[in-house]
Formats: sequence, C-alpha cells, structure tokens
Amino acid sequence: MKIKTRFAPSPTGYLHVGGARTALYSWLFARHAKGTFVLRIEDTDLERSTPEAIQAIMDGMNWLSLSWDEGPYYQTKRFDRYNQVIDEMLAKGTAYRCYCSKDRLEKLREDQIARGEKARYDGHCRCDAEQHSADEPHVVRFANPTTGSVVFNDLIRGPIEIANKELDDLIIRRTDGSPTYNFCVVIDDWDMEITHVIRGEDHINNTPRQINILKALGAPLPAYAHVSMILGDDGQKLSKRHGAVSVMQYRDDGYLPEALLNYLVRLGWSHGDQEIFSIEEMENFFTLDAVSRSASAFNTEKLLWLNHHYINSLDADYVAQHLMWHMQQQGYDLTKGPSLITIVKLFGERSKTLKEMAESCSYCYQDFSEFDHDAAKKHLRPVAKAPLELIKAKINAIADFDWQVENIHHAIEATATELNIGMGKIGMPLRVAVTGIGQSPSVDATVFAVGKQRTLDRIDRALAYISQRENGQE
Repeated sequence: MKIKTRFAPSPTGYLHVGGARTALYSWLFARHAKGTFVLRIEDTDLERSTPEAIQAIMDGMNWLSLSWDEGPYYQTKRFDRYNQVIDEMLAKGTAYRCYCSKDRLEKLREDQIARGEKARYDGHCRCDAEQHSADEPHVVRFANPTTGSVVFNDLIRGPIEIANKELDDLIIRRTDGSPTYNFCVVIDDWDMEITHVIRGEDHINNTPRQINILKALGAPLPAYAHVSMILGDDGQKLSKRHGAVSVMQYRDDGYLPEALLNYLVRLGWSHGDQEIFSIEEMENFFTLDAVSRSASAFNTEKLLWLNHHYINSLDADYVAQHLMWHMQQQGYDLTKGPSLITIVKLFGERSKTLKEMAESCSYCYQDFSEFDHDAAKKHLRPVAKAPLELIKAKINAIADFDWQVENIHHAIEATATELNIGMGKIGMPLRVAVTGIGQSPSVDATVFAVGKQRTLDRIDRALAYISQRENGQE
C-alpha cells in the first residue's frame, strides 16, 4: 500500500506549534514510508477564513521546510463535488432534508438538557420530508446508523468504540447550500486516497461520524492516529498567554527551524534517549507506535538549549542566512561591518537566539553614543591611559593586509609585556573602549570584527573620556 498522509489546517489564524507538530508527524510518517504528503486548506468557514491566514500557514510550512507533494488543495474550490455526492446520498436515502426551525431545535435542546439527556437531534425529519417541498429552506443531514457501534483502532491510542446512539444526524449541507466541514473532510480523504489521518486529539469525536459517512459511501477507511495536546509550562492548554505560539513568531524571536523541528518531534515522540535529531534521522526513525498518548508540556528553556546547539553546530554560512533577517530588523548597514559568518562564529557561543545575536553585535556596525556608565567607571580610569595609548600605536602599525585576529592578539600581548601588566589591565579597557560595554567575545576577535579605523577612533574617544575624568569633568 502506498502511504499517503495530509495536513489540513483551517485558515482562520496563523500556523501554531500544535498544528506544526501535527504537520511534522504527518510529513515524517509519509517520508519514512517513501509515501506522499498532501497539503489541504480547509476553508469552508467562509466568514473566518482569510487570505492572510492562508499565507501565514504557507510561510510557516516553508520556513520549516515541510514541503508537500500534492496541493495545496482548497475545499472552497470543490463545492460542486461535495454537492454532487450529497445529491447522490439524498437519492439513496443515506441523507435527508431537515426542515426543523431554529425555534424547534432550541426547544428540543432545552427539554433534553432539563431531562438530563445529551443534547442531540431527534431525527424528526427522517420520515417527514413528504410534507415539505424541496424549495423550502432546509439543511441536509446524514442518516447516521441508529444501532451498533463505530469501532476503530487508533494507531496511537488503541481501540476506540463509540455507540451510534451517541451520534446524532450530522448536518452535511447548510441552508445556504454550502457543505459542512465534517462532510468535506470525508470526501477529500476519499478522493485524495488518504491512507493515514494524523491529527490532534480534539478531532476524536469527529472520527466516528466521518467513518459512518465513509461506510455509507462504500469508501475505504483510512487509518486514524490522534496526537495528544500540548500544554504550557503551567499544565494548562497551550495558548497565547504562554508566549509565542505562532510558528513565525519563533522565527521572529530568533529560533532556527531545525531547533523548532527537533523540539516539536520530541514533544510526544522518542527514540531511545536521543535528544538531538537531524531531519534525516527523524525520517529514518519516526514511527507512530513511539508517539505518547499523554499530553506534552512545552518547555521554553529546552527549546532555547536546542537553539543554542544548532546555532553552534550548523554550518556558519547557513546560520548567517537566517541571521540576515534579524540584522535587517535592527536596521544595520551590513556594508559597514564584518561578514555575517564572522558574527555567527564570534557571537554563537554567547547567543541563545539569532535575535539576541543581532542585538549584541550592534557595536560592530554602529557607533554608540556613550560608554556604559559602570563599565567606564571601572575600566576607563587614568591608569588605563598608557595601555590604551600603546595598544593604539601597535594596532595602527598593523598593515591592512595583516589585519587578522592573531596579529591583534600579539599586539595586546606585547603591550602587556612592555608595560609589565596583566592582560586584563589592557584587555578590559580596550574592550570598553571598542564596544562601549563591559562584556563581549574575546577582545582580539572583537577588535578584528569592529575594524581597524573604527577601533582607533574609539580608543581616541576613550582616551578623551579618561582625560575628562582626570580633569574632574566626568
């Protein structure tokens, strides 16, 4: 059997992490089996579906590199097909027109709740259609079986059985003639020959209804697998109040797609004790029987740890490509500073996110307006004047074609040796002079990244600051 899965989001909002994990599991299941992965946009909710949401879904899928083999298919472009099947079902008696008024349905619901019964449609119009004409306002309902049970083997949760008496006659076409979500899904899965439906556990109640419709159509049944929900750190269902839940928000916050994919695949699936997975390893190892039935808790610290790992383990050129967007957001003129590969290598160990990296390296591209007060007070003192003057001369003596980290390091060492001081006595004043702050990567590499002329200018500025202190003008 040729495996075929699908990811079928409703475009009523962005692609959130729960949807992204479902997409990833469906994508990996298909890739593992050398099968086909379909993207389907379930846009039957005409009031809430928007082009912006569709684009947000596409952007998220593309950023994560979850490429699809077929699609995207749009349900709104298949209404003729759905209505054709509904008309055939009306003719066969597996569906019927329902003329019940809103008032009757509300009264029915109130009475059932008052009696402590489950609110459900009572099948009033199953045998009442001859009293109405076809052009009267009506919906079309599926004639759900009234006896027996729906039994299916969930590939994650095991056997599930729902009595048919618990299911009412589902509306499959609205009064305005538009087909409903649960019906469209059934026809799509049938027409697209989907073999495995992997989706969130919130769809479990839809599954027996959809199975009954498929059986009524004589269509093959796909296998179903329902993935547990993702909880926030506080054990509550993941929501906006837990922070970033949109996939593209993670991009904006400086995460690499590899980090988010690695985190999401482990959020409910395991392969031994392994924590770090390449995409190829995910494809090779992923199976549904290793997916947990239990809900998973989102842990931002774990995601940050993974992101830091990937920033420092992936090729620096690749990381630099993702860093570019964040540098542009900062408004840097990238022609006035080092290459982004240099930035990745220089700031990678110190940065958990690309956004943090972009913010930290500002002094490599822009001049700062003032020195950090505490750092300057501690390190730009009169005692630092001689070391800064000497290192300035030695840096100035380095030819442009010899501007290398190693030569800068030798200049700093030589300054310390000549003045018979520790490396910190020159390194810290030089760091504050060049960056304006008290923390940076190694001072020789930082000076290299800042550039020769900009370094000399900033040392001059630091010397002027020290002179002001000497004259009591600080």
